[in-house]
Amino acid sequence: MKKVLYAAALLFLVTACTPKTESKPYAWEDDLHQRLLTDFSRTEDEVKDYIRKYIPDVSDEQMRQWEASKALECMTLDGEKRYFRNAAPNLFRVDSACYKIKAAKDGVSLSGSEKVNMENLPEVIASVKKSGNPITAPKRMRVIYTLTVDSNAVPAGELIRCWLPYPRTDQSRQQDVKFISASESKYTLSPQDCLHSTLYMEKRAVQDQPTVFSESFEYTANAEWHNLKPEDIQPYDTTSSIYKEYTAEREKHIIFSSRMRELAAKLTAGETNPLLKAKRIFRWVNDNFPWASAREYSTIENIPEYVLDNHKGDCGQVSLLFITLCRISGIPAHFQSGFMMHPKAWNLHDWAEIYFEGIGWVPVDQSFGIPTFARNADEEYFFLGGIDSWRMIVNSDYGMPLMPEKKYPRSETVDFQRGEVEWEGGNLYFPKWDYHMDIEYLDN
Repeated sequence: MKKVLYAAALLFLVTACTPKTESKPYAWEDDLHQRLLTDFSRTEDEVKDYIRKYIPDVSDEQMRQWEASKALECMTLDGEKRYFRNAAPNLFRVDSACYKIKAAKDGVSLSGSEKVNMENLPEVIASVKKSGNPITAPKRMRVIYTLTVDSNAVPAGELIRCWLPYPRTDQSRQQDVKFISASESKYTLSPQDCLHSTLYMEKRAVQDQPTVFSESFEYTANAEWHNLKPEDIQPYDTTSSIYKEYTAEREKHIIFSSRMRELAAKLTAGETNPLLKAKRIFRWVNDNFPWASAREYSTIENIPEYVLDNHKGDCGQVSLLFITLCRISGIPAHFQSGFMMHPKAWNLHDWAEIYFEGIGWVPVDQSFGIPTFARNADEEYFFLGGIDSWRMIVNSDYGMPLMPEKKYPRSETVDFQRGEVEWEGGNLYFPKWDYHMDIEYLDN
């Protein structure tokens, strides 16, 4: 008996004297490092394998030249050179010589959204000119949006918190939003003044089973087009709240650096009309920054500066560059985003709005830019003051709080589109879940 008591006492002393193992406290630096590892996941051999499909004898010297020009994006992480996951395809979008080589082999064709817009834009322009109403060409859609968290991504029994995108109800060109159902009986729709529109739900994880959140709704999307003319633009009331707020800097991606100020001054030199200033900026960004697949925005310190440095940008990146240059030039501008809902071509998408005195806010889709299929001047600058019928507006700004607030930093700290998920132990980053949208196009 004494031996048993002695053993128990010894065990107690060892346990009491052994420090408890605690989980490492959250640090953004560690989180950012993991996000970069996720985005920069390609080896040089993998990148070369893709390039050899078009340039069979690609050399190390060529690789170094593309890296130096930023056409081939890479960085050193944990002492190892790693390439952006879409670095190789982007090379053939960004480098003009590589683009020509790929185009000669594969040909050049319109994207799915461009094919839809070839029909939609003339419909919109004709309708606006006939009726005088800038909001037209409605398209009604029924949507089922599903977010699926991987099995065992969190321990069984733990509560998972989920925010799904939901169409805004405060936009004139987005009408008759109708909630149909949610996967959970308890859900919360964000208030109208929340700049990210969400549907929030909670659910407990079950061992070896994916955790599924879904919502369904209907809404009507309209095109908007303003037949803008320089003489219709009135001088700004520079004392107004709109002018003061939307021509100001905005952390952390609308910063008036000396480089940005000099660029804006150069682009708008000698011009005083806001519309003509905006056209110069729009055209310059369109002509100099080809679309390219983007790394996660949360890993970029300043997105417009990144676009200038890397000579490329996706929809949100070039939109933020356009917005920054407009604000510096005295043109109120803000970020807007959600989805492009074109049949067979839906995707995440970002754009902008700018404000003209006497007209109001008008949409600007910088990445759709000057359509290659444009047949006249109206179509050429359609997306400066216009937007097609196939959109879902979710956000009226970037990087704003969710409702209810998240405990941990978002997976997408700038935009909000795919959704957000977290549990008590931390944020669930994109590799731990997936999303899908089913769209039914209804007769109007």
